[in-house]
Amino acid sequence: MSETNKQNLLHLERATLGGGCFWCLEAVYQQIHGVHSVVSGYAGGARPNPSYESVCTGVTGHAEIVDVYFDPQIISFHDLLEVFFVIHDPTTLNYQGNDHGTQYRSVIFTHSDAQNQVAHAVVEELEQSKIYSNPVVTQIDVAPTIYPAEDYHQDYFRQHPGQGYCMAVVAPKLAKFRAKFKTLISSEFS
Repeated sequence: MSETNKQNLLHLERATLGGGCFWCLEAVYQQIHGVHSVVSGYAGGARPNPSYESVCTGVTGHAEIVDVYFDPQIISFHDLLEVFFVIHDPTTLNYQGNDHGTQYRSVIFTHSDAQNQVAHAVVEELEQSKIYSNPVVTQIDVAPTIYPAEDYHQDYFRQHPGQGYCMAVVAPKLAKFRAKFKTLISSEFS
């Protein structure tokens, strides 16, 4: 790795978000200008090194999350949260669409006091704006240990755009993002 690339990585921040199936969030955040990488994974549970199968049972307490590494000089944490609250329903407790269970909860795992403050401010803005007819149930917690999901979950939509779930659930969320946030789309995806 070149010295310039190493310096660029030092300026990255991390956002960890859960809002339903991680394939949906991953597909969206991969297309945002300023996002360096997105890793699907698990966080917020009690068992170390959870597997997809164990998380799906709901007994581990983990949420499906994406770990987003981004350049705050290009995209802010606040902007990432604006996208987050458009591409999932933050008013449904422990489900998104047909995906039910605590692993699909709406959650923001913060990596700093500043992120915590921004997350609370954004939720407060949403509540005051009355955009949603029901209260926002998104949890805001300090980031726990984060476990990357298995390799076959990484880059899932890119590798399987014709898969049934991807066509029925991921693609519409991606289209919604692309329609609402045109200015955030990386030139790679324009």
